[in-house]
Amino acid sequence: MPRNQFQRMIFALITVIITVHAYVFYSLYVINGSTFTAITGETSVISAIGKLGGVQVLGRAVPIWSVVLIEFCFAYTLEVLVGSPLSFKLTCRVFQPGEVHPVIFETAIITATVGIMCPSMSFIAAILYYPYSSMNFNLFTLLANWIKLVCYNLPFAFFSQLLFIQPLVRTVFKTVFSKDLAARASLETSASAAESA
Repeated sequence: MPRNQFQRMIFALITVIITVHAYVFYSLYVINGSTFTAITGETSVISAIGKLGGVQVLGRAVPIWSVVLIEFCFAYTLEVLVGSPLSFKLTCRVFQPGEVHPVIFETAIITATVGIMCPSMSFIAAILYYPYSSMNFNLFTLLANWIKLVCYNLPFAFFSQLLFIQPLVRTVFKTVFSKDLAARASLETSASAAESA
């Protein structure tokens, strides 16, 4: 879909904005919500996080918006520098873009991106959310936390990206760049008509 570096950066930006909010919600509410409410005795997760003083990041309590901002910075940098370029290269090793149906090619790119980004972001999360206050740093505990996060996040990452996030991102991207996409389609149509004539 994106044809130049600017469009790739915008595509990655839209993807990361949606993805980070989904993952912070998933992590805080779905995975850890019952723990937070059990510790504090609160009935809602947001109240429990408030009572805890925020979310522990590097051993310090920070508000949820800080968690979103921190994860956004890591995710966007990783997506632009590693995730998108590497997933495209890996997909092109298996499929040629013009020789396979676009849905298959896009699904392969999504799968490769999840395979790169999920373990990477889970490792960053394992470092950020390591239980520094309750124990001394231990490499084996960090690795165990990383593996646990990958096991929690990988199914959610795959299915949410494939079924919800990427279709939404592509719709938003097509809306934002509708004039450019229409001009490109018109140019391709006239070029193919000139070749057949």
